[in-house]
Amino acid sequence: MLGGTEFVGRAITDDALARGWEVTAFHRGRHEPPEGVGSLHGDRTEDDGLKALAEGEWDAVVDTWSGAPSAVRDAARMLSRRVGRYVYISSRSVYRFPTPPGLDEGAPVVDGSPDDGDVEYAEAKRGGELAAIDAFGDRALLVRAGLIIGPYENIGRLPWWLTRMARGGRVLAPGPRDLGLQYIDVRDLAVWTLDAIENGLGGPYNLVSPPGFTTTGELLETCVRVTGSDAELVWSDPAPLLAAGIEPWMDLPLWLPPGETYDSLHRGDVTKALNTGLRCRPVEETVADTWAWLHRIGGQAPLRPDRPGVGLSPEKEAEFLSQAEST
Repeated sequence: MLGGTEFVGRAITDDALARGWEVTAFHRGRHEPPEGVGSLHGDRTEDDGLKALAEGEWDAVVDTWSGAPSAVRDAARMLSRRVGRYVYISSRSVYRFPTPPGLDEGAPVVDGSPDDGDVEYAEAKRGGELAAIDAFGDRALLVRAGLIIGPYENIGRLPWWLTRMARGGRVLAPGPRDLGLQYIDVRDLAVWTLDAIENGLGGPYNLVSPPGFTTTGELLETCVRVTGSDAELVWSDPAPLLAAGIEPWMDLPLWLPPGETYDSLHRGDVTKALNTGLRCRPVEETVADTWAWLHRIGGQAPLRPDRPGVGLSPEKEAEFLSQAEST
């Protein structure tokens, strides 16, 4: 595991340990991996930062890197003769926007280069893919994940909704209520990825639940039920929210109004992954387990320092609800 201590990397590490696999985590030492994992320390952004990987052989490497593609290039080249398969956790963001509904892994992708430094997220992930392919060819597996939620989340999207529901009271809920959502529980991503390694899969796979796996209404109502709060969902159509300057995805995490961005994120074809064993657990399980995890760590989810915070402020929410009530 290049990483292996947070969110996706941690979920994959946990599942590998549960299978009885031997796991080595290459990481910076900021967070300790689970018990039973071997550690190699290094920072791939620094000169000679991969020195700890200069020796050793592994059946597979999983890389969750989302920064400069050149870091993937350097690691992949170093390991190409000593590793069986290279798994790069990519993103459906590599597809050119807008992505019409129903497009599969053959959809056009953005330009990228394995030699790039710091570039925008989509180009970075595409460059990382190309770096893996250049070094490993058909031994490279590209996991193009969609929206990822579940325990260990360090982006703050589902944790924000859970903590907001736990506060109770009137909660602004973005409609349409029956709008379908497409996401992947991080543990389902881990299971499929490790199964894919065992089965020798290579190439790109869209990894996310089928379109409409749940709805905005079902997700938020489940958050209320799981937290046991007295929260009252107050639904609003998208137009008033947008007019009030409330930002989809950032102010109200997970929510996108119908349109091109929604189609690109929530209406992708995942037939290839489903045909190779992808199974998605019910939304109730994802929400309940995330809430239980938050309790275990004291109620405050860890947040990546390189990502902006998410969530509507109480003041802005109260202002919108007050104005909506008076009209």
